[in-house]
Amino acid sequence: MNYTLHQLQVFLKITQTKSITKAAEALHLTQPAVSIQLRNFQDQFDIPLTEIVGKQLYVTDFGREIALAAENIINEVHSINYKTLAYKGILSGKLKISAVSTGKYVMPYFLSKFINVNSGIEFEVDVTNKAKVIKSLLNNEVDFALVSTVPDDIKVESELLMKNDLYLIANKDFDSKPTIKDMLSQVPLLYRETGSATRISMENFLLANKINPNTKIQLTSNEAVKQAVIAGLGLSIMPLIGIKNELENGELKIVPVPKLPITTNWRLIWLKSKKMSPVANAYLEFVKQNKEEIYSNSFSWIESY
Repeated sequence: MNYTLHQLQVFLKITQTKSITKAAEALHLTQPAVSIQLRNFQDQFDIPLTEIVGKQLYVTDFGREIALAAENIINEVHSINYKTLAYKGILSGKLKISAVSTGKYVMPYFLSKFINVNSGIEFEVDVTNKAKVIKSLLNNEVDFALVSTVPDDIKVESELLMKNDLYLIANKDFDSKPTIKDMLSQVPLLYRETGSATRISMENFLLANKINPNTKIQLTSNEAVKQAVIAGLGLSIMPLIGIKNELENGELKIVPVPKLPITTNWRLIWLKSKKMSPVANAYLEFVKQNKEEIYSNSFSWIESY
C-alpha cells in the first residue's frame, strides 16, 4: 500500500461529512479533486470503503474502521508538529470552540489578536445552533463554547465577555402602536427555532408580561429573521449585536417598549471537569486580560442604544 497523508485527510473528511461536495468545500478543494483522491485511496483496498445508494454516500463498516485509523494517524502527525514547535518555544496545539449562531458577531473579535500572535496554533470554530453547541461541549469535543445563556443542567465554569441586549425591532416603514400588545395583535411575531437562547429570552419576556401574539412565525437563523423583518413580514426581538449595519443604514429600527431591552451576557464556558491543554489555558488567560480592551475597541457602539 502506498497511500498518502493527503488521501487520509480527504477520506476522513468524506466520512465526517458523508458527501463529496461538502468534503470539497471543507477542504477548499474542487469536487473532482476529492473524487480522484477517494478513488486512488479506494484502489489500494479490496474491500469497499464507501457505497452510493440512490444519490447518498454511505461509509461501509470497513470504511469506518479505516477512517478511525486515519484520524489516529493524522492526530499523531499533528502531535509531532506541535512538539517541534514547542521545542522552538512556540505555543502550539489546537483550540476548538463551538459558538451559537449569533456568536458569529462576537467570537472573531475575541480570537483575532490571539491568532495573530500565536501562529503555531490551529483553530477550529464551529458556529451552529445551541443544541449542537451544548452537545459538543458535553462530548468533550471542544475546549470552549460561546453562549448567551449558561445551561443549568451541566456543571460548567464561565468567563463573562460582554453584555447581550435584545430589542423589539421593525422595518423602517412600521408605524408603532401604543403598546406591544397592540402591535402584536396586528402583525406576526418572528421567532427563532426551539432551543435558541434568543427564543427562550423572548418567550420568558412575553410570559412575564402576559403577551400572547396573534400570529407566530418560526425561522431557523438570526439572518433569516432579520431579512424577514426588513421585508415587513413582522416584528421580532433580536440581539442588538447582529443588526448594527441595518440600524445604521435605516433598514431596521428599534421600537421602544417598556422593560426592553432584555439583557443577557455572552460567556465563554467550559466543562468544570475539563483538563485544559496549554493552548486552552493560554487562550483563557488572553481573554481575561484583553476582554475589556476588545469591548472598548469593537463594541463600545452598543452603549449608544
